[in-house]
Amino acid sequence: MITTAVAVVAGVLCSALFGVVTAPEAHAHSQVVSSDPDDGARVESSPARATVTFNEPLQEAFAVLTVVGPDGNYWQDGDAVVDGPRLSVGLRELGPTGTYTLNYRVTSADGHPVDGQRSFELTVAGSGTPGPVADTAADSGDDGPPLWPFIVVAVLVLVGGLGVVVVLSRRSGRSV
Repeated sequence: MITTAVAVVAGVLCSALFGVVTAPEAHAHSQVVSSDPDDGARVESSPARATVTFNEPLQEAFAVLTVVGPDGNYWQDGDAVVDGPRLSVGLRELGPTGTYTLNYRVTSADGHPVDGQRSFELTVAGSGTPGPVADTAADSGDDGPPLWPFIVVAVLVLVGGLGVVVVLSRRSGRSV
């Protein structure tokens, strides 16, 4: 009977571990629907604003939208503004030709942070003056893998180990 209990506990733990390891990532967070300028667009003159539109309204707290030019400088003018599902920021008159990258980080309606990039190309040089040099480490948006799967696995191993100790101690007649 105790051998059956150990087998059941081991089976449940293995099933739970398999479920955690093979579970797909949730994609219920805000997703980009479009941007203005469009991602990959080629423009001849500086737009007045850069806008990223999402599939649902965003939380206003902690919203960031920066525009980094081909020269490595910031080209946004002022702070990002959230208006429902849209995140936008004013732009300085752009300068050098090349790729301008929109780096965004928002909090979706469900409270999860979402970040990413869009870009467009300026094909005719403008006469604008850049802002400060961009902090590319802060704009990279790469925070590494999520921590929660490691915590879940650690808890499962701990609970499983405790279950084995309890079952074995009962089998030998000692109390824990």
